[in-house]
Amino acid sequence: MAEEKQKQQSYTAKDIYVLEGLEPVRKRPGMYIGSTGVDGLHHLIWEVFDNSLDEAMAGYAKNITVTLLPDNRVSVKDDGRGIPVEKHKQTGVSALETVMTTLHAGGKFGGEAYKVAGGLHGVGVSVVNALSIYLKAEVRREGEIYEQEYERGKPKKSIRKVGKVPRGQSSHGTIVTFEPDSEIFKEISFDWEKILNHLRQQAYLTKGVKIIIEDKRTPLVVKDRKEPQYPAHAFYFEGGIVSYIEYLNRGLEAKHNTIFYTAKEQQDIFVETAMQYVDDLQNREFSFANNIHTIEGGMHVTGFRSAITRTLNDYARKNGYIKEKDDNLSGDDVREGLTVIISLKLREPQFEGQTKAKLGTPDARTAVETVINTEFSDWLERNPADARQILEKVILASKARLAAKAARETVLRKGAMEGLTLPGKLADCSSRDASESELFIVEGDSAGGSSKQGRNRRTQAILPLKGKILNVEKARIDKMLAHQEIRALIIAMGTAIAEEFDISKLRYHKIILMADADVDGAHIRTLLLTLFYRYFPQIIESGHLYIAQPPLYKIQKGAKAVYAYNDKEKDKIVAEFGSEKLKAKSSPTGQAKLKADSEWEVMPLTEQKETETAEPEKIAGVNIQRYKGLGEMNPSQLWETTLDPQNRVLLQVTVTDAEAADKVFDTLMGSEVLPRKKFIQSHAKSVQNLDI
Repeated sequence: MAEEKQKQQSYTAKDIYVLEGLEPVRKRPGMYIGSTGVDGLHHLIWEVFDNSLDEAMAGYAKNITVTLLPDNRVSVKDDGRGIPVEKHKQTGVSALETVMTTLHAGGKFGGEAYKVAGGLHGVGVSVVNALSIYLKAEVRREGEIYEQEYERGKPKKSIRKVGKVPRGQSSHGTIVTFEPDSEIFKEISFDWEKILNHLRQQAYLTKGVKIIIEDKRTPLVVKDRKEPQYPAHAFYFEGGIVSYIEYLNRGLEAKHNTIFYTAKEQQDIFVETAMQYVDDLQNREFSFANNIHTIEGGMHVTGFRSAITRTLNDYARKNGYIKEKDDNLSGDDVREGLTVIISLKLREPQFEGQTKAKLGTPDARTAVETVINTEFSDWLERNPADARQILEKVILASKARLAAKAARETVLRKGAMEGLTLPGKLADCSSRDASESELFIVEGDSAGGSSKQGRNRRTQAILPLKGKILNVEKARIDKMLAHQEIRALIIAMGTAIAEEFDISKLRYHKIILMADADVDGAHIRTLLLTLFYRYFPQIIESGHLYIAQPPLYKIQKGAKAVYAYNDKEKDKIVAEFGSEKLKAKSSPTGQAKLKADSEWEVMPLTEQKETETAEPEKIAGVNIQRYKGLGEMNPSQLWETTLDPQNRVLLQVTVTDAEAADKVFDTLMGSEVLPRKKFIQSHAKSVQNLDI
């Protein structure tokens, strides 16, 4: 009892710490920018850029420039009104310093400075300041230039006037230059493509505003030019989100000519929507609130889905496309092949979390529903030819859905998905613990046989596939389920598919694609990646999908044998053998487990003559064996190089840019030949050896 009392007394007021100013941001940066990884690093740019964009949405700025500078610095410049510089009544310091050093300080919490704003919480630029080792704010107001510098959120000196704006330059605006703190961000590397894609998107959403991005980190080599040249892009779209729809649907066949567009205010919420159907099985929904990409959707998306389903059902019944006895078109039916952008401008939006991935404002649903119900109904009446093509598309989707349902019930009934009727070709593992179990999807019976003999039978299952599976990019689910190899894979995984999909029933937490390191193997991998991306995206999102990296060469000198995974590694090993420097090794050299943080690891497919022989080749007493396929390895070699968790190299499949990945699959696996040809031609030079 005395001990308990002593513990209570040891916890007193002195143990309560109050973090002042921007200290909470440096203590818990993830709470404000999501993470301190690559996404959090780029979030710093978005926060500063959003302030400039708010000026543009309010009608005060026409030009925004983002510049990547040497030494990990970034500059964001606009020609808006400029942050106020006079003394702030509450804080006793300038309004600029107040905005830069105080959480929840800005022009978005009251008054009429901003009717709509992306920087909802008012923590944006102050958070960037807190997480930067250096930040300089330059303000131009009424022809005068003011500036102030900060270090880790603290002002180095008071704000000062440094002169007048040079003639010919904008007399008003703000320039914020910052350098992220390496104590917070362990890796500081700004991704040009990531920034380019984000700013392009913002330009589409804010028509009439010019957005420029410059990369002044490394000059381009330009012949006969003495002054340095740098990569730069300028975005300016008068068409706004209609132009964005055209951009997203490039290379796809439109099902109707006229893009639906509406822009209307409802309940003090400005609703802007554009949409078009294309000849595709997938749908693309992009939602925004005050130009913030709400990746997880929210109330505005719910309202849109409800409205479009109701509107098309009403129109279809009224015009005899579906009869009274017929079932209604479902939400999935009306969204198949639909590309839509839903963009809202609203005061004080309610987001879930500082990173604003989901809109929670209830009025947003009502506003979108009302606008779409009215405007889309009117558009269908005014465009009967387009309406007919849309209805034909969605009714076909409805029939396919019913056929797919029947196929699922036929193929997957009687508890097959519970593991009671596993496919005969599956060599299952003995463990029933999914967290330690692995499923290897192996190309061909020959490699399958070696894999079955060489595996760890307790934790590793082998499923050999015969030939190339169906290209699901071109096939509906009923056709897919009729394909024997795909059906075997679905049953082996245990998750079911479509509406019945349940990731908690996944029987293996590592699903590993194991194909030959040649063109055919690359094609098989791409077909399997397409299957998982289109029908099992949750498996990818949960980090369960991997690609095995089998070696290309076995290099042997006397009793010493080493495996090489590419030509560069092979040449290095041969050189070391030749100089007698290589110690005996039997595991992959210089390799580490890799994670694919790019959009997709997909190889362009072109014709290439296959190596005629895999016989050992003599080079100065060194035997080099080039593996044409996994089937050439005996069980012990396959275990040693590709199956053994201690030695193998796995590539984890991830998607960081769903829009880009979707476009890659449309291009590579779709029915249009010209876009695929252009893709192959544009990427061919970057592929040194298609067999790698």
